[in-house]
Amino acid sequence: MNKLNILFVCGAGLGSSFAAQMSAEDVLTKLGVTAKLDHCDISSAVSMKPDVIITAENFRTQFEKFTIDPQTAMVYLKNIVSKAEIEEKLTPVLQAKGIL
Repeated sequence: MNKLNILFVCGAGLGSSFAAQMSAEDVLTKLGVTAKLDHCDISSAVSMKPDVIITAENFRTQFEKFTIDPQTAMVYLKNIVSKAEIEEKLTPVLQAKGIL
């Protein structure tokens, strides 16, 4: 794998996805992981092929209606700016992808 590609998704692709991205940047720095980070809205996310999608738990049912590449790991957060929750849920994904 080249560089890990993580996509942060919210309804409009502006506010909460960007807030989650900023929190995740700190977590990734702490873990020593270099990744390409981007954020967008749900409808745009469906056509993209990131390694990981990070989004709020309340978007789970919307994502379940879409066909997402099976190689894309989905991370659902209850608190999108909680660095502790991001680290807790992202670490096993990074391990499974051989990044950690």
